[in-house]
Amino acid sequence: MKIIERSIRGVYEIQPEPKEDHRGYFMRVYDDKIFKAYGIHSEWVHENHSLSVNKGTVRGLHFQFMPHTETKLVRVISGTVFDVFVDLRKGSKTFGKWESIILSAENKKMLLIPRGFAHGICTISDNCAMLYKVDNYYAPEHEGIIKWDDPDLGIDWPLEGAPILSDKDSKAGGLRKFINKHAGLVV
Repeated sequence: MKIIERSIRGVYEIQPEPKEDHRGYFMRVYDDKIFKAYGIHSEWVHENHSLSVNKGTVRGLHFQFMPHTETKLVRVISGTVFDVFVDLRKGSKTFGKWESIILSAENKKMLLIPRGFAHGICTISDNCAMLYKVDNYYAPEHEGIIKWDDPDLGIDWPLEGAPILSDKDSKAGGLRKFINKHAGLVV
C-alpha cells in the first residue's frame, strides 16, 4: 500500500494495492506495521458504516471537541464521494484551510484524517456506502458542526442542485462563530 501525506500536515491518502485475477481482487486495507512506520497508527475503537442513498447528499462538516477528538480512517465501498477535511487545530499553520479528495469503490483510496479536523462528504453518485474507523468513542454532547457552505471556507462542492441535508447540518454555524467561541481545537 502507498501512503502519501497530503498538503495539510497529518492527513494521509492511502492507496491499497489490490491483487487482481479472473475472480476479482484481494487487498489489504490496514496494516499496523506500515501505519506505525509512518507514525499514523491508532487504536481503533469503533468502525462505522454509513449509506447515503441519493446523489447530492451532504454530510458535515462534523468534528468532536476534547476529550473526544478523533482520528478517522475513511473508505468508500460503494459509489463515489467528494470528501472534505478542514483543519481546526489550534495553532496550526493551516488552520481554517480545507482540502478534498474523491473516494470511490473504483479507486479504492482511503483517507486518514487526524484529530482536530472537521470532516464532510458530498455524494457524487447514488448509493454511497462508507466505512470508517475512529480512535475515540463518539460523544454527542461533544459534537461540533460547521456549516457545509460557509462562505469563509469557500468549499467548491460538486452539486448539481440543492443538497440533501439533515436538519442538524442545515442549522450549523460558520467558521467565524467557531473561532470566536473556541479559537480552535486542542488535540
